[in-house]
Amino acid sequence: MAETYDLVVIGTGPGGYVCAIRAAQLGMKVAVVEKREAHGGTCLNVGCIPSKALLHASELFDEAGHSFKKMGIKVSKPQIDIKAMMAYKQQGIDGNTQGVAYLLKKNKITPYHGAGKILGAGKVEVTGADGKTETLETKNIVIATGSDVAHLPGIEVDEKQVVSSTGALELTKVPKRMIVIGGGVIGLELGSVWRRLGSQVMVVEFLDRILPGMDLELAKTFQRTLKKQGFEFKLSSKVTGVAKTKRALKVTVEPAKGGDAETLEADVVLVSIGRVPYTEGLGLGEAGVELDERGRVRTDGHFKTNVDGIYAIGDVIDGPMLAHKAEDEGMALAETLAGQSGHVNYDVIPGVVYTAPEVAAVGKTEEELKEAGIAYNVGKFPFTANGRAKVNMTTDGFVKVLADAKTDRVLGVHMVGPTVGEMIAEAAVLMEFGGSAEDLARTCHAHPTLTEAVKEAALAVDNRPIHM
Repeated sequence: MAETYDLVVIGTGPGGYVCAIRAAQLGMKVAVVEKREAHGGTCLNVGCIPSKALLHASELFDEAGHSFKKMGIKVSKPQIDIKAMMAYKQQGIDGNTQGVAYLLKKNKITPYHGAGKILGAGKVEVTGADGKTETLETKNIVIATGSDVAHLPGIEVDEKQVVSSTGALELTKVPKRMIVIGGGVIGLELGSVWRRLGSQVMVVEFLDRILPGMDLELAKTFQRTLKKQGFEFKLSSKVTGVAKTKRALKVTVEPAKGGDAETLEADVVLVSIGRVPYTEGLGLGEAGVELDERGRVRTDGHFKTNVDGIYAIGDVIDGPMLAHKAEDEGMALAETLAGQSGHVNYDVIPGVVYTAPEVAAVGKTEEELKEAGIAYNVGKFPFTANGRAKVNMTTDGFVKVLADAKTDRVLGVHMVGPTVGEMIAEAAVLMEFGGSAEDLARTCHAHPTLTEAVKEAALAVDNRPIHM
């Protein structure tokens, strides 16, 4: 007889395993289905966690080679041991994926390893690596299968010379020249890793700017900083071909609007043009689950698909493809299924680029407020005027607070600078409670800290910053 559950979650990335754990906490009998050997999805295995390990290691390498001397620390020129660096990265992956396995066991969640397929409402078939199948019966099914790398037509990814984000995390040597196709978060993060380790990095972006969707002033400031670090950019350009020769890759680049092509050489090409929902092999068509025009699972705003008992969360549905967004959706769905009022505030989902300096944002951009016709006030404060940033020699960037012109309610906060990925949480908490720029300005911040730049930016909304 088939095992019967209250909930079966397909996929154990951040959205899936959080949903499963919260449902188990609420008394449900839960199973998860994971196609990988290790839990954690793309994020823990080939995304967020390994990339942050390499970002951290490469930043320390760069600091030892360039900043130590200025601080009176004498060391010999640092050398790179790529094999050891990759082992360090893998150690971080293993620690996190094993942690998820422990949490699933602790919460008495039954794991199944294999490919999950929905046979219809209430039935999930699991095909193991040995080809054997078993069927799980359940009251509810959650699709939490995440996303996959988007491919560029006509360009074959071999994960050795032409790589996706997955291959860029596994390079066995530092390429002399790297071309990054796409000026979004993933390309800039991984490009910055290899730039610090010694690569000449060029970013080719179809649009006339990097970081599409983020505040334009923020993106322009960040691009200038990356240029100072050695990045090269070709904006409003598209890659139309990559040819392999014995000596190098020949990359054909054309203006986005058409025009004469040029050929560039690279040792490695990183294709990072975004991600697409992962729905392959899930049996959604046979089960009658509808997809939208972009291949995402269509839901009703409360994670329910058009088929009773089948739900979807995370990258596979509409919204930003962010691990923390998926986690919040997983918790909200589990609570809804338990009869509670699960909720996600999509106006307060922070986004972070984990480069050095970091970029972080939450809420509306200036461009979005202008388009919506909302009157707003702006307060900005540069890290050049922050005492802690000065002594740390990390003065690139600024904090910007956008507040409603009538109510002073904070509508958006945008930062580029040191550790702003941590600092953005302060803004998110304030906005979650409907706080004003005045609330932020009158909250005592410890001195000397980088967070004082947030307070000063809030003071600047009312044209009264103290240190500028």
